Parts: sequence; structure tokens; C-alpha cells
Amino acid sequence: MLTPAVKYLKDHKINFKEYEYECTVDHDYGKFAAKALNLNPKMVYKSIVLVFEKTFITAVTPVDAMISLKSAARLLKLKSLEIASPQDAQRITGYVIGGLSPFGQKRQTKILLCQSALEFDEILVSGGRRGYSVGINPNDLVSATNATVGDFLDHKS
Repeated sequence: MLTPAVKYLKDHKINFKEYEYECTVDHDYGKFAAKALNLNPKMVYKSIVLVFEKTFITAVTPVDAMISLKSAARLLKLKSLEIASPQDAQRITGYVIGGLSPFGQKRQTKILLCQSALEFDEILVSGGRRGYSVGINPNDLVSATNATVGDFLDHKS
């Protein structure tokens, strides 16, 4: 199935690997993907849409980590950030929750990538639908999306 994310990757000649699994949950999709694919959760990343006023940002972060909204806002030089509603996230990106990819969004948001991704040769992000991930070199993700990279994790948890 050619999702907008895969079309984007192919159009931009970005190397990626496909990973499919049966998604049988309705929350914690990333953690489920890591377990279903038998992968280290630190290399499987979830995409969460954040918002400040009318500015939408997609934060790409390990599935086993929590975001510090203050740190994310500071990195992007914004006054504050909050998590967008699922309805807004779907409307802006064109993807369902659990299948939200940083690639090929309907209205491309600014991408914020957790710096821990750079420790890996490959990370997994959603390929544009539940049960489908793409493996990509994090440096390719940065160059393909002009992502801002930094530490915006909540280190208290």
C-alpha cells in the first residue's frame, strides 16, 4: 500500500525499509509496534502533534519516553506548547492517530526530532497507517524534513 509517507520517501529518493505487523491495540501504538517487531523501544519513535496558537509541530520521540513541553517550546523559540487534539492532529496531517508519520503530511508541520535518534543507524517511524512502520536513517529524516534536533524529553519520568 502506497501511503503519502511512502510516496514522499520514494519521490525524495530516501532509503527506507518497510515493517508490517498486525495492530490490535487502540493506544500506545508505538510501544505495541516495538514489541510486535521485537525491537528495542529506544529505536522505535512515535509522532505527537504539538501546537502553539496556529503553529503545529510534529515531535518525533522514542516510544518509551515522555515529552517536556517546556523544553520543546524552548528549542523552537515558542512561548509554550500543548498537545494538539486528536481531531486537529488528524485534520492537519491527514493521518489517523497511531499512523501519524513525519513524512507526506497533508499540511507539513515543523518536525522536532529527539536527539537520541542520532545514536542509531536506523529508527522506525510510522509509515502512514497503523501496523506499518518505516525504518530510516535519522540523518535522512533530518535532511528530508528540515527537522530541528534537540533534547526535549522529560527526564523526571
